[in-house]
Amino acid sequence: MNRKLLAMAALTGLTGLAYLEPAFAQEAADAAGQGSDAAAEAVSGGGVSAETAYIFNTLLFLIGGFLVMWMAAGFAMLEAGLVRSKNVSMQCLKNIALYSIAGIMYWVVGYSLMYTNVDGGYIGTFAPYAWDPVGGNALDTGYSTASDWFFQMVFVATAASIVSGTLAERIKLMPFLIFTVILTGFIYPIAGSWKWGAGWLDAMGFQDFAGSTLVHSVGGWAALAGAILLGPRLGKFGTGGVVHPLPGSSIPLATLGTFILWLGWFGFNGASQLAMGSIGDVSDVSRIFANTNLAAAGGVVAALILTAILYKKVDVTMVLNGALAGLVSITAEPLTPGPLAAILIGAVGGVIVVFTVPLLDKLKIDDVVGAIPVHLLAGMWGTIIVPATNSDASFGVQLIGIVAYGVFTLVASFIVWFILKLIVGMRVSEEEEMIGLDRAEVGVEAYPEFSPTGSVR
Repeated sequence: MNRKLLAMAALTGLTGLAYLEPAFAQEAADAAGQGSDAAAEAVSGGGVSAETAYIFNTLLFLIGGFLVMWMAAGFAMLEAGLVRSKNVSMQCLKNIALYSIAGIMYWVVGYSLMYTNVDGGYIGTFAPYAWDPVGGNALDTGYSTASDWFFQMVFVATAASIVSGTLAERIKLMPFLIFTVILTGFIYPIAGSWKWGAGWLDAMGFQDFAGSTLVHSVGGWAALAGAILLGPRLGKFGTGGVVHPLPGSSIPLATLGTFILWLGWFGFNGASQLAMGSIGDVSDVSRIFANTNLAAAGGVVAALILTAILYKKVDVTMVLNGALAGLVSITAEPLTPGPLAAILIGAVGGVIVVFTVPLLDKLKIDDVVGAIPVHLLAGMWGTIIVPATNSDASFGVQLIGIVAYGVFTLVASFIVWFILKLIVGMRVSEEEEMIGLDRAEVGVEAYPEFSPTGSVR
């Protein structure tokens, strides 16, 4: 217990430095920035044309979009590594299916619900989204409309991937995919319209730069609702509060998935600048990249040190999730923090993982990959701390946004999951869970040579 108190006291003290750090950073920036306006004027020649800005803005969306799309591979590998070998094919199948469903649903209805005619309200227009004609342009918007749709679409798949990992190893495929249709086509877009679609929370001044709450906590709340109704895996919890570890199939795969997600996050946060047509925009994108990297590193180091102190051994899965929690934490505001603040914000995300994973076990909530601590709780932390570095945000409005997203997503998801449970059932049978979903639901085993019924190669 003393070790826990010592660790928490040290981290709390460090976090306090984050409030002092922006002042020092501003002094340095003022000194370094003398004459920068004149230099920028000389380089840019007074600004770029609308056509040039259009091209660079569109390029930012496309590059950022395919980096975020690459995160789908990261989630697939992370989940494949953290589930048992008998369920790996199922996780791979779910991830490619959910990405595809998200893309279709976000075209059919999702984008319009999120961005069309919200006008300070709560929901947009029910309609498929149409982009520019062949050879057309949208100079009035400053970027290609198709590039914007693509960039926004890949975020939707991220939210669905969070749900996939939490409910792994015991959920049926079809109910999961049906829920994905509703999440990506309706729940996520409606919630997203409140801020990014210029809805009511945006009018209040709620700040969430790249989606700590809009993307990550929405996915986390949906996952939590499903986990409560689905129940834990067989053998996870014993009598008397005993927790039985169910180790994953491949730490190398989980590590690869983490690095892929880390790489993709540069698109996730960096391209959320939404513009690259000026020197200022490019400078800000660079700053976002640097802060994103530092926050992830802070999450890793914090998780590594804490697990070494608390458990006498370093838990590699905690460290991997520490990186992801650091990334989620900085996503709400990756631009305004200085380097020290970015590290500390990410480090607190790592601390959240270390302390809340066992808390979920005590509550008998089975989260296979640790997505609820990483995406839901670290997402809430990242959102509430935004005013510490961004003077345009307030703690009160940030809290209102967190609560609004939590209540809406949890209630909506719980209703959908409950209906699915009543109509088609959510969970496979005990026998199917024991033999693994690869054999029971997919029919193609990821590692057939290790199966009792497989042939040795």
